[in-house]
Amino acid sequence: MDNEYILEMLHITKRFPGIVANDDVTIQVKKGEIYALLGENGAGKSTLMSILYGMYEPDEGEIRVRGQKVEIGSPSQAAGLSIGMVHQHFTLVTDFTIAENIVLGNEPMTKFGFLPAVDLKKANQQIRELSQKYGLEVDPTAVVGEIGVSVQQRVEILKMLYREAEILIFDEPTAFLTPQEIDSLLNIIRNLRDSGKTIILITHKLDEVKRVADRCAVLRRGKLIDVRNVADMDTREIASLMVGSEISLELDKQPMNPGAVVLDVRDLTVANSEGIEMVKDVSFQIRAGEILAIAGVSGNGQTEIADAIAGLLPVRSGDILLGGESITGLSIRERAQKGISYIPEDRHNVGLILDYDLEDNLGLRRYYREPFTKNGNLQENVFREYADKLIDKYDIRSSSGAETIVRSMSGGNQQKAIVAREIEEGNPLIIFVQPTRGLDIGAMQRIHKSILHERDRGCAVLLISLELDEVMELADTIAVIYNGRIGKTAPADTFTKQEVGAYMMGVGGQQNAEGKERERNE
Repeated sequence: MDNEYILEMLHITKRFPGIVANDDVTIQVKKGEIYALLGENGAGKSTLMSILYGMYEPDEGEIRVRGQKVEIGSPSQAAGLSIGMVHQHFTLVTDFTIAENIVLGNEPMTKFGFLPAVDLKKANQQIRELSQKYGLEVDPTAVVGEIGVSVQQRVEILKMLYREAEILIFDEPTAFLTPQEIDSLLNIIRNLRDSGKTIILITHKLDEVKRVADRCAVLRRGKLIDVRNVADMDTREIASLMVGSEISLELDKQPMNPGAVVLDVRDLTVANSEGIEMVKDVSFQIRAGEILAIAGVSGNGQTEIADAIAGLLPVRSGDILLGGESITGLSIRERAQKGISYIPEDRHNVGLILDYDLEDNLGLRRYYREPFTKNGNLQENVFREYADKLIDKYDIRSSSGAETIVRSMSGGNQQKAIVAREIEEGNPLIIFVQPTRGLDIGAMQRIHKSILHERDRGCAVLLISLELDEVMELADTIAVIYNGRIGKTAPADTFTKQEVGAYMMGVGGQQNAEGKERERNE
């Protein structure tokens, strides 16, 4: 084999009951490159990397690292081969400090009397030096549960570097980050490459691929379609390779035709489950046929607004009116019956029952109503027919159709199931929180079209998204939140992306005032 390759996965096949996740896949990664692994949800990307990281064993094929054939039966064996992985959902101990998380399992030791003990002073010093070396500055003594998502991501990267990983796998690394944090992370990834590390990047964000990747491999339904130099392609070509047909990246958004006020939020104050006031005296309205997007950095209260409207969090003060009627004191089911559909941020703990099958999850909104139940008995044939209809209509992919246990499905297809269930209710208000997080370009476009379709049929849409491009593309009205308060609400076409970003950071009004002052002086 050509020794320019630090990693080779040759003719890898992995089967699960009812599905071939990887079908004779070969990838060869050069030392010191950023290699993007692309494909639709369920294409087999994460399975392939889980095999490399020792979480699955291939049914066929072999792995070579630095030209030598290897067997990788566990993550610890992968680490022994200088392979590290940052998962989409972090694996950190929230009550431990940053340093304690990073050195866990490989702690520097000292003696306390006659007994060995962890040398925390040395650990803190090691992590401080390591973080400075790679431009990943962190406070080693900070408790992980008290730091932001972007800092937690740095901790996960430092965990790999502390173990001297040379091959770094990033699985959807920007899924939970703001635009500013994404820019910072992409710079970190470039710096890691420039320092000699080899990066494998799993992502659905094609603009990020264009910005940092050297080559990309495209998987489709378990098969390797092509390996290309990223510099030779544009995002449209990459998207078409992923879905197997020409894809338009432009949305046909018609002018808004607003009707009566559907949702009226008045002076809303909400505390989170720890009693911390996250939403402070917030007011806004959404009309029929309007998409109002709340834009903000994660943790500024936007998710609590959605949860309060849906009934998941109690209201400390203020009122919520749906169609002119107060729903503030109603239960979650009563609000749903009044006409609220909700696509939550946390699809695992709020949106789905992971150990139920797909048809039961798709029927969660209707199971207690006819024809799903009759004389107190659930009608299995009705559940199956309804599930089959939604699976086909929304292109929900799974190994065993309606009988698939939802936990076994890819994150993107889990998300499509929630969106299908909620949209099919035909309610006057739909709340979308991070609706396309972790979705491939094809699924993202379908959900964007579904959101616009709901708006055009006269639905009021509340969109909460950390993706500024998504906000700018879909919203009719943008409300920017900072520190639990709405800083500015205006028609979307009166904002620039930079202005929205400035208000998100709490400096929009200040920047505008400074700009006007400069104009007066000139």
